[in-house]
Amino acid sequence: MAVKIRLARRGRKKLALYDIVVADARAPRDGLFIEKLGNYNPNTHPATILLKEENALQWLLKGAQPTNTARTILSSHGVLLKKHLQVGVAKGAITQEVADTRLEAWKKRREREIEQKDKQSITVHKEVDTLKQQKASPATQKEKVWQAEEKPIATATSPEIATQPSTKQTAAEPSSKQKASPATQKEKAKKAEEKPIATAASPEAATQSDTKQTAAEPSSKQKASPAT
Repeated sequence: MAVKIRLARRGRKKLALYDIVVADARAPRDGLFIEKLGNYNPNTHPATILLKEENALQWLLKGAQPTNTARTILSSHGVLLKKHLQVGVAKGAITQEVADTRLEAWKKRREREIEQKDKQSITVHKEVDTLKQQKASPATQKEKVWQAEEKPIATATSPEIATQPSTKQTAAEPSSKQKASPATQKEKAKKAEEKPIATAASPEAATQSDTKQTAAEPSSKQKASPAT
C-alpha cells in the first residue's frame, strides 16, 4: 500500500483551510486518512503552519512520499533535513552531535532569512502605499483646487445674486414709466396746447367786448339825438 503525506481541503467556499494528513494514495483527497500531522492556512500573511515534526519524520523514515506542497511545508520546517541527517547517522557517516549542530545552525540561518524577508515585505508594502497615495494625490489636489476656485466664485456670485433683484427692479421701473409716459405726454401736450389757446382767446374776447361796447354807444347816442 502506497502511503502519501498530502493536504486535505477543509474550510468553506473562498476560504480554504487544509489538513496535513497521511493517507492511502488510492483514497480521495478529502476522504479517509491514517493520521493527521498538522494544519495549513494560506489565508494569512505569512501562512500559518502547525506541524508535528517528529511524527512527520517517522512517516518519512517509513517510506511515505510527500506531495509537492507537502514537501515544501516539510522542507520549510527542517523535517527533510532532519531525515537526511538521521540517514547519515544510521549509516555511520556522522555522529548525532554533528547532526544536531548542523540542524541548529540551519534553524538559525532560516530565522535570519525569514526576518530579512519580513523586512523586505514591510518595505515593499510601504512603497506600494506611497505609490497609491501619490496616484491618489493628484485627484485630491484637483479637488482642493476646485474647492479653492469655487469659494471665490461663490463670493463673486453672491453680490450678483443680491444685485439681480435690484437690477430687475430698476429695469422694471423704466418700463413702467415708459408704459405710463404716452398718456402723460399726451395730457401734457394737450395742456400745453390749451394754455396758448387760452392766452390767445382772452385778448380777442376783450377786443370783442370793447367793440360791442363801442358799437352800443353810438346807437344810444343816435337814440338820444332826436330827443335832443
